[in-house]
Amino acid sequence: MTAVRTTRTRFTGRTALVTGGGSGLGRAIALAFAAEGANVVVAGRTEATLKETVTLIEEAGGTALAVTADVARSADLAALVAAAVERFGSLDVAVNNAGILRAGQPVADLPEEDWRTMLDINVTGVLLALQAEVGQMRAQSTGGAIVNISSTLGAHTSVAGTAAYGATKAAVSALGRAAAVEHIRDGVRINTVSPGSSDTTMSFRPGETEADRAARVKETNPLGRVSTTGEVAAAVLYLASDESGSVVGADLVIDGGAAA
Repeated sequence: MTAVRTTRTRFTGRTALVTGGGSGLGRAIALAFAAEGANVVVAGRTEATLKETVTLIEEAGGTALAVTADVARSADLAALVAAAVERFGSLDVAVNNAGILRAGQPVADLPEEDWRTMLDINVTGVLLALQAEVGQMRAQSTGGAIVNISSTLGAHTSVAGTAAYGATKAAVSALGRAAAVEHIRDGVRINTVSPGSSDTTMSFRPGETEADRAARVKETNPLGRVSTTGEVAAAVLYLASDESGSVVGADLVIDGGAAA
């Protein structure tokens, strides 16, 4: 994956933090911010993949920092925000993208461990990230913008075998709306992006090839294809930019019309 070069500079001089930035959608978002001039901090649990993202950004002429952190641990998130501010001087944008999907079982057969793990990472992880990020942003005279990554599963649609994941993502959407109202007067603007199937490993069913996925989505999605990671990243950058200055508490669905 390579960064898309652009002449836009909406984030020059700003610091953007992306959790789950070592792969997939998180990496695409990090590259997109870097391409528009941001100093990017990528966080996650796997150091090697985070360093790969940093290398891609630096090879494209950008600046980035990798910080290993578990979003389910408040101490890790406090240290993450502190590292971003120590290196770049501020925290202007945060994208809470880290998440986990464990699917395939109906509610009655869902392993308790899977339920608790998804709650810890997908919901508590977003809450703890918001607390650390808002704490820093409201202490800055410039405030900041936060974008939470939810999903069409949960608040917008449902698929058999994904009840727990959907429940956690519906919680992210609800948490984002509440936090947006509570903290806009602190100078912190919070919104949510809810992707449907996008070009990441999460969009594949067990044993499915890329051709299998394309054939399935062509029949089931109004657009006829999955969203690209670049299309989702573009939505995130819009919500994080000054162009969306009056957008507060929105939940932007990017799914090719599947939940319409």
